[in-house]
Amino acid sequence: MPTNGSFASLPLAEVLRAANDLVAAKVIADWALGGALAAIYYVEPFATYDADIFFIPVSKGLSAGIPALYEHLKAQGWQIEREHLLVRGFPVQFLVAEGLTEEAVREAARIEFEGVPAKVFRAEHIIAIAARVGRQKDKARIEQMLQQADLDKAKLADILQRHQLKLPIL
Repeated sequence: MPTNGSFASLPLAEVLRAANDLVAAKVIADWALGGALAAIYYVEPFATYDADIFFIPVSKGLSAGIPALYEHLKAQGWQIEREHLLVRGFPVQFLVAEGLTEEAVREAARIEFEGVPAKVFRAEHIIAIAARVGRQKDKARIEQMLQQADLDKAKLADILQRHQLKLPIL
């Protein structure tokens, strides 16, 4: 991850450490950073207001471990505000991975950020997920990723084809 000023005020290492702790405590099976912060790993930094942690639950029950996850992080001093958990005021959204996002978690790149082992969605999965969601900001992210990220175009084509997705006309 970039270590420039764009991350200076974010408690990102704490977020990643907490996700690792959730695996160690067997609250979740696996996780990876997705969304805008994952994209920033591959392209020039841009503004984002939260972190998206996609996780594979230990069990596939109705709640998918969300209550246990919230309780575990509350015990660590995190606060809850609507759909976000807050660490030092920074919002983090924990999202159950399924289908394309579960594949993205399983195939995520292993990195280290400020000494914390972490996983981040690969650029090809970020593009495919943005194509599925299709908001204007997702289209802009796709364009930026296509221009700036070092992509495996064959892998991207395979992901798009298997998940029946097409890139938007940019």
